[in-house]
Amino acid sequence: MPATAKTAITIWHNPRCSKSRETLALLQEHGVEPAIREYLKQPPSRREIETLLDLLGGEPRALLRDGEAEFKATGKKAATLTRKDVVELIAAHPVLLQRPVVVAADKAAIGRPPEAVLKVIGKM
Repeated sequence: MPATAKTAITIWHNPRCSKSRETLALLQEHGVEPAIREYLKQPPSRREIETLLDLLGGEPRALLRDGEAEFKATGKKAATLTRKDVVELIAAHPVLLQRPVVVAADKAAIGRPPEAVLKVIGKM
C-alpha cells in the first residue's frame, strides 16, 4: 500500500478520470514519478482501504464516491454509513473509491482538487 523504498509516492489512479490524470500530471510537473496503482485492475483489500482511511484521517465517507450507479443500487444513504460500511462498499465495488488518492509514507490526500496532494509530497 504505502510506496516501497524504491518509490516514495503512490497514486491510486483511474486513467479514465480527468482529475486522476490531472493529479498525475501535477506530480510529474513537481518532479515526482509515483508508482501507479490502477485500483480498478488491482482492487484494494479491506485492510488496504482501512490503511487509506487511517492515512487520510477525517470522515471515512470522503473516500466514497456516492454518486456512482453502484452506490445508488445499494439503496444506502451516505450520511448513515459507518467506517465499516465504507470499507465493505469499496471492497465490493472498487469504482466507489474516490480518486485519485496519493500516498506518501505515512500520509495521504485525495486529489480533489489535484493541488490537494501537494501537501503530502512536501510542495505546499
